[in-house]
Amino acid sequence: MTGYIHWLRRAAFLAALVLSLNVPALPAQGQWRSQLPDARLVGAGEFTWFGFTVYTARLWSPAPRVDFNQPFVLELTYRRDISRDTLVKASLDEMRRVADVDPATLAGWEDDLRLAFPDVKAGQRIAGEYRPGQGGRFYLDGQLRQEIADPEFAKAFFAIWLDTDTRSPELRRALLGLNTERSR
Repeated sequence: MTGYIHWLRRAAFLAALVLSLNVPALPAQGQWRSQLPDARLVGAGEFTWFGFTVYTARLWSPAPRVDFNQPFVLELTYRRDISRDTLVKASLDEMRRVADVDPATLAGWEDDLRLAFPDVKAGQRIAGEYRPGQGGRFYLDGQLRQEIADPEFAKAFFAIWLDTDTRSPELRRALLGLNTERSR
């Protein structure tokens, strides 16, 4: 009997040890994972503004090369508190900059973005799921928050990060898994 108890204690210790290791299992992605169960991490990087890290970004896709003909998920983990108004304004400004969008369309998209984005706190995660020909879904900390059934909106929104005219070409290269070495 004492051998059995000793074995149980050892098994419990090993289980606790394995669970405490910092092994990157599947991150807590939440509901979007059920939509893209074969998605793999394509690339990751940080967005900084005036030397401050604003968020960490990760791009997930079932395909190794991401484009607008297949689904993907862009996941942002915020390092700072940011208001909904700031998120919406920055998104609209960048969409206007990288895509040719008329003001009336942008005004409608502003309403959609206000429903999709909350005020975020440091540590919170917003994931955007690109759905070709359908639009996009937005998740807050893994839970579906808003679906926007507009393919043009989705292309313009995700172009903020993936278009060649992005404001952060280094982040784009990192997300797409391209060579991120800097020239010296």
